[in-house]
Amino acid sequence: MAFDLPDLPYAHDALAAGGMSKETLEYHHDLHHKAYADNGAKLLAGSGHEGKSLEDIVTGTYQAGAVAQSGLFNNASQMWNHNEFWTMMGPKGRAMPSALEKRIVDAFGSVDQFKADFSAAGAGQFGSGWCWLVKDGDALKVTKTENGVNPLCFGQTALLGCDVWEHSYYIDFRNKRPAYLSNFLENLVNWENVAERLAKAGG
Repeated sequence: MAFDLPDLPYAHDALAAGGMSKETLEYHHDLHHKAYADNGAKLLAGSGHEGKSLEDIVTGTYQAGAVAQSGLFNNASQMWNHNEFWTMMGPKGRAMPSALEKRIVDAFGSVDQFKADFSAAGAGQFGSGWCWLVKDGDALKVTKTENGVNPLCFGQTALLGCDVWEHSYYIDFRNKRPAYLSNFLENLVNWENVAERLAKAGG
């Protein structure tokens, strides 16, 4: 079912050494993510989108140019975002595979420049939202989105995403979003997962 809450792919304390505490994961996954699942399931009933995949619900309910999105979209998109977010991190996969590194260097000039651009997008997202590394056509780009909007809405493939809602970092970093983003890139990203996403999208 589209709104079934997945288990974390690792223990709640598996990322603590990398700077994301057990308490954060308990709040973020067990409460915030679960709320999107519960609310989304309720909103799905009678919507005409029953039986569709989560991806199809996101793209089918997104309203381009709208100041505010529907409740079904918000919960579906945040459900999808978080499903992906947990797998983009991990206690393993710290080394960046060479094929991914080459594509990033080709696109941004260097890995350091990519990280700077990614961090700037996340820090510069006013209010709640996400920053992303996406494959858009043949190009790799850094983007940012407000609230729960994600790359599916624009026909892009999400390779890496970082949640910059305060619930993602406030327990561990208080209001220091740039420090959270730097730590995310250096200590939490599963680069093997990112490389697999890129390969699946055609490299």
